[in-house]
Amino acid sequence: MKILFFITFILSVWTKGQDGFILENTDKTVIKFKLINNLIFIPVNVNGVELNFLLDSGIAETLLFSLENKNVDFKNIEKITFKGLGETVSIEALKSIKNDVKIGKNFIDNSHTIFLVLDESFNISQDIGIPVNGIIGYYFFKNHPVEINYIKKTLTVYKDRSKFPKKIKRYSDFPMSVEFNKPYLNADVEMKHDKQSSKLLLDLGNTDSVWLFPALIKDFIYNRPNIDDFLGRGFSGDIFGKRSRINSLSIGDFKFRKPIASMPDEYSIQHLKLVKDRKGSIGSEILRRFTIIFDYQDQRIYLKSNRYLNDPFLIDGSGLEIKQDGLLWEKEQVQVQTSKTSRATNEINVIDNSPDSFQYKFTLKPKFIVSGTRKDSPAQKAGIIKNDELIIIDKKSAKEMTLNNIHRILKTDVSRKIHLEIRRNGIPMKFEFTLEDPIPYIEE
Repeated sequence: MKILFFITFILSVWTKGQDGFILENTDKTVIKFKLINNLIFIPVNVNGVELNFLLDSGIAETLLFSLENKNVDFKNIEKITFKGLGETVSIEALKSIKNDVKIGKNFIDNSHTIFLVLDESFNISQDIGIPVNGIIGYYFFKNHPVEINYIKKTLTVYKDRSKFPKKIKRYSDFPMSVEFNKPYLNADVEMKHDKQSSKLLLDLGNTDSVWLFPALIKDFIYNRPNIDDFLGRGFSGDIFGKRSRINSLSIGDFKFRKPIASMPDEYSIQHLKLVKDRKGSIGSEILRRFTIIFDYQDQRIYLKSNRYLNDPFLIDGSGLEIKQDGLLWEKEQVQVQTSKTSRATNEINVIDNSPDSFQYKFTLKPKFIVSGTRKDSPAQKAGIIKNDELIIIDKKSAKEMTLNNIHRILKTDVSRKIHLEIRRNGIPMKFEFTLEDPIPYIEE
């Protein structure tokens, strides 16, 4: 199982003249979102069809890669290619302009450009556990200040800065640069003892705490212990690298101790066009600890800590990589209770428990399979292998859970024994292993 899903890309052709979303006939609008594995998902209406999008400040353009049998009318299409984090060089896509896109009641763009990804193998739904049709980035934030409230799970779009003056007084205010349509912040990174000011992308689409690019950091030395790991998936392929803990990450007076840092290898970033002096990214495991206001127009970011501020930085302690492999119909027996009412007491008494009082219903249940295991991890040592189907986790039926629930069970900062039942080639098997932190921070 991987707690990270990271996407970024650079298009080989740039969109010209797109204005972005406009707030119509109101001073603010509130949009509810789903929070899954630190990622924000919002309903987006594209040309009259309701879809589900990931909100990602780490991408410039709007992407669509799945329609799930929905019909959307796209016009004005041309073929393009783009590059991103991963091992291959380019991916084909279609560029569609002048689309009507609406989010909520009043947030509208009547000339929105969308890039349609043609690679059918690219489907993030199985990594998230819910249907995901696309990703939206810069143009959501471009024209209006946007507040992200992780506690209430709401996005509030304000007409302009003057609409929240009282709010600003309760926030810490930081300069933010918007370069190539993406937001950057300077933060202090302390690997062991030496603190370095580092330019980092503010990346809502990255579930990790921090990403660092060793090849771009002078005299970089990996902290020990560290592990070789699969870090996520980019549009050009899988991303590999190392994970370890660093001493701290500081944003102004906010200091996070022992966060987990992911460090992609040089092959994963070799085709990525980076802005000057960038050293890495701040992911949503850090960002979710604040209520945030992004103000792209004034190039400012406002942070106010929430109740998640001092949460520990947990890592998957099993080494399992899990994905949802579709949905299966399951037959369930349901009792139909026949009753009668006593005229004297008005009480309802169930009187029929015969076999004829039972009926069957069919419901869709998720199917989860192992997509891989981390080298030398507890799950690998126990004998779990790729394509094993999860049946029971800690006495809980996997089909009654979500991928997010499973992730939470397998994250740990303490030792914990896990009982797992799987199905391999139709044969049920049982396993037991103890969760362990593979990268505890060691003081030197």
